[in-house]
Amino acid sequence: MTAREDSMDLICPMHAILDTDGIIRHAGPTLQKLRPDTGMVGRRILEMFEVTRPQGIDCAAGLMAMRGRTLHLRFRDAPHTAFKAVSVPDPSGTGLLINLSFGISIVEAVQDYALTHADFAATDLTIELLYLVEAKSAAMDASRRLNQRLRGARDIAEEQAVTDALTGLTNRRGLEVMMKRLIARNGRFALMQVDLDFFKQVNDRLGHDVGDQVLRRVGQIMREETRDRDVVARVGGDEFVLIIDSPVSVVAVEQIGARLISRLREPMAFDRETSRISCSIGSVFSSDYDAPEIAQLFKDADIALYASKNAGRGRHVFHHQLKPAGTGVHVKDPTNV
Repeated sequence: MTAREDSMDLICPMHAILDTDGIIRHAGPTLQKLRPDTGMVGRRILEMFEVTRPQGIDCAAGLMAMRGRTLHLRFRDAPHTAFKAVSVPDPSGTGLLINLSFGISIVEAVQDYALTHADFAATDLTIELLYLVEAKSAAMDASRRLNQRLRGARDIAEEQAVTDALTGLTNRRGLEVMMKRLIARNGRFALMQVDLDFFKQVNDRLGHDVGDQVLRRVGQIMREETRDRDVVARVGGDEFVLIIDSPVSVVAVEQIGARLISRLREPMAFDRETSRISCSIGSVFSSDYDAPEIAQLFKDADIALYASKNAGRGRHVFHHQLKPAGTGVHVKDPTNV
C-alpha cells in the first residue's frame, strides 16, 4: 500500500480506485468490510455495483465519462445496500476515484454490517448521526419501558378497583359494571343474593382471622359451583352476589342454590377450630322486567333473601314467587326463564 493510499484510507475509508477498464485497483477498509468473503480488488466495479442514477451506465467507458458527477449505486447481491457516490479522476490521472457514502441508508448499513465509529473518518458527520440515532433509540426504549410499566400499573389499579381484597372476588363496583354491560346488550341473567347464616357467631367465638378464612373458603366454593362466564362478587361483610349469565333457567339456578346451601352447611376446620355456617339465598331474573334496573334488581333480590331467612334460613326463594301480578313483573314459565 502506498503512502497516498494509506492517507486515502484514513480520510475516505469507503473509496475505490479504478483503472480505465473499471477494475478496482484499491478499496478503502470500510468498503472492503462490506464484502469480506469475496473481496473487491481485481473485480470489475459494475459486476458488484449497479448504477441506478443516472441510468444506462453499464460499461467502464460510461463510468469514466461520469468524472465529477454524482452517482447512485446499489450492491447487486444481498443485502442490496444503496450508496451515494462522487467520482473524480484518479490522482495518477489514468483512472477514476469513487468515494461512497451510505446516505439515508446509514442506519440499515450499521445494522447489516456491524459498523462502528472506527469504520468512518473522524470528521465524518455520520458519526454524529449515529450518536443521534443511538440516543433516539435509547430514549424510545426507555419510553417503551416506561409506558409498559404505566400500563401495568394502570391494569393493576383497575383490577384492584373492581376486586375484593380479601377474597379476590369481584367487588360491588365491578359487579355493577358487569351488570350495566349485560343490561346494555339485553343479556338475560339471574341475580342471586347470598347471605351467610351464623357468620357473626364465627367471628365472635373464633375471631376475625378465622372469619376471614371462612369468607375466602366461601368465595372458593362459589367459584367452584359456577361457570367461568358467571360472576361471583362479595358486596359486604358476609354478603355475596352471583350473576348467572345466559342461558339461565329457574331449574339451573335452583340447582346452583341447592349445591351452595349443601356445601356451606358442611363444617369448616381451621387450625383445630371448626366453624359452622349456612346460607340464605334470594334470586331474581332480569327477564322478569320490561326494563331491568340495577337498583330494582338488588331491591327485589333482597326481598327474596329476607323471605328465605324468615322461612328458617338455609333456604332459596325466588322473587317472582312472592310478588303479586300487575306490578310490572311478568312471571315466566319456571322451566324457561
